[in-house]
Amino acid sequence: MPERRTAAQWAADLLRTRWIVRAPIPLYRAGLGWLLGPRMVMIEHRGRVSGEPRFVVVEVVEREGNAIRVASGFGETSQWYRNLRANGVAFLSTGRARRVPASVRFLSEEEGRAVLARYALAHPQAWEQLSAAMAELAGEPDPRIPVLEFGPPEVSARS
Repeated sequence: MPERRTAAQWAADLLRTRWIVRAPIPLYRAGLGWLLGPRMVMIEHRGRVSGEPRFVVVEVVEREGNAIRVASGFGETSQWYRNLRANGVAFLSTGRARRVPASVRFLSEEEGRAVLARYALAHPQAWEQLSAAMAELAGEPDPRIPVLEFGPPEVSARS
């Protein structure tokens, strides 16, 4: 009898499927990102080797004033995270706002855990599913999930 797969294993497989995770990008590029609601954001960044524009759509885990915070579910190995770490070039598209220049701040592990704890309280069902999928992706029960903060260039340029 084949082994039953968990919801976390299914979710991890979906997150590893390139065409699925890239499917929202054309909506944002066409100015229709608002259809996905306020909990999603498209980050345009620059390839650390090529310098070419790259795009990723991720969930916003927290908004505070002008700050938008997102988590890297694939950890520090995700390409978009590595690109931002290398050059810090970011433009955000969320709601009806398109390609807004943003500064990037990489939160400390302690700050990131606090952000994710608040997210878990605000969205317990989503956190249960996402944290299980991230643990599956990382291959460990309590992976380090880096959190990044985007803000206006003149405000958050303190990395």
